[in-house]
Amino acid sequence: MVFDLGFSTPGLGTSEYSSVVSINLFVALLCACIVIGHLLEENRWMNESITALVIGLCTGVVILLISKGTNSHLLVFSEDLFFIYLLPPIIFNAGFQVKKKQFFRNFITIMLFGAVGTLISFTIISFGATKIFKNMNLGYLELGDYLAIGSIFSATDSVCTLQVLNQDQTPLLYSLVFGEGVVNDATSVVIFNAIQDIDLSQITTAVAFQLIGKFIYLFITSTVLGAGAGLLSAYIIKKLYFGRHSTDREVAIMILMAYLSYMLAELFYLSGILTVFFCGIVMSHYTWHNVTEKSRVTTKHTFATMSFIAELFIFLYVGMDALDIEKWSFVKDRPGTSVEVSAILLGFILVGRAAFVFPLSFLSNLTKKAQHEKIAFREQVLIWWAGLMRGAVSMALAYNQFTSKGHTTELGNAIMITSTITVVLFSTMVFGLITQPLVRLLLPAPKTMNRMISSEPTSPKSFIVPLLGNGQDSEMDLSQNVPRPTSLRMLLSTPSHTVHYYWRKFDNAFMRPVFGGRGFVPFNPGSPTDQSVHQSQHHLVDEGTN
Repeated sequence: MVFDLGFSTPGLGTSEYSSVVSINLFVALLCACIVIGHLLEENRWMNESITALVIGLCTGVVILLISKGTNSHLLVFSEDLFFIYLLPPIIFNAGFQVKKKQFFRNFITIMLFGAVGTLISFTIISFGATKIFKNMNLGYLELGDYLAIGSIFSATDSVCTLQVLNQDQTPLLYSLVFGEGVVNDATSVVIFNAIQDIDLSQITTAVAFQLIGKFIYLFITSTVLGAGAGLLSAYIIKKLYFGRHSTDREVAIMILMAYLSYMLAELFYLSGILTVFFCGIVMSHYTWHNVTEKSRVTTKHTFATMSFIAELFIFLYVGMDALDIEKWSFVKDRPGTSVEVSAILLGFILVGRAAFVFPLSFLSNLTKKAQHEKIAFREQVLIWWAGLMRGAVSMALAYNQFTSKGHTTELGNAIMITSTITVVLFSTMVFGLITQPLVRLLLPAPKTMNRMISSEPTSPKSFIVPLLGNGQDSEMDLSQNVPRPTSLRMLLSTPSHTVHYYWRKFDNAFMRPVFGGRGFVPFNPGSPTDQSVHQSQHHLVDEGTN
């Protein structure tokens, strides 16, 4: 805490009172973000992330004036606070609410964009930074710093994607851009950590393959850990049925198991982002159906609220920290250099993203037979544009590389920090402001509505639908729409449908009897309400499995 008003109360010391004041002001600003965001709900340009950024910047200016240019923020930016407390609820809720059929139907494309695309972007940005920045007299920067720049600015902002895209209005875009963003963030963090570990004086082909092998290992183990945590929570709740005595225990075990999966991933040096994302997917498929109806409503709104507050906190946090006077004081004699570096980095981001979105989209389209499953050129432009935003992940990695506990004393490091802040603010506010109007321009409402096929009616976002028995894409529909594969040729021609067919058979035969899921409705035999809900849901499931 850095904002000191200069007085205290009898029960608190000066520093403790300053902390209390800072927290009070920050919470009040969060409330202001919510109120102003609500008032701007119908605005076609603004969204709550940009609103929080603007409020953070304005608050920073006010604090600068009050403190006479010594401080600009209430809290010091900490990558630990971001990665340990703020990011997990956001990524978990995204996995919990994601339309699973849409996500896994495009899984290969998402992996191409998220893993291969990130490596391409990392290579272009690192190579460009090494060639150009070495001749700009930016101070002492090593090879590891240039490679770190590549990983920092190849990390897209999946948090901002949640704000500017809507998975109901543009399900394909949301699935591709956000799915890519999750894998992209994980890949960028893996590359960043690998740069810290490998000996950069001896870069060989073997080291490159070692880096690729490490990513594959982390992806598989992180996914397995997240899925395992989700299945364990489903099994515990199914067997013990906490709802007989208290729905609070059901909600608590889901929240704690999700957070435990993330912390275990961090403990074992895995990717917590991937772990908690797949934990959310598995929990929404199994665990959520095992709890009582009241707990379903509670968990849905609890996870969404925690994610919402964390998102606002991050953008307010970044906006306020952007005016940190300490870092800008190092470059006050060379403001043009900082602007020039920021412009060059933005150029690298534009080129690096275009270098993989369009070629990989072309490759992805070659594997799809149906025209409606292919990524049209307009959608490719939107995917390219929506992924240009950089956010708190880039900030956190930059602070990790170029500062020591939030402070910097080197000119080169200060330039990179201020340039990162500039890129984050510009990309979020400018690219973010234009994204929604661009979606309306390139994908007009009628065309967008044709693709709005709800594939997960019993996902937490639409939990009432199966209870009413009028789901638009129920499991009954899924089983009818997926043809039974009869040959290897069909497997090769329609891999996603074939895999989905066999997964449904395996899921119904082996997974749901053990872990629950749709069809398992815990109820109190003495409660008429629970009996009717139980019978109606089983009737719906029986129809879907016949």
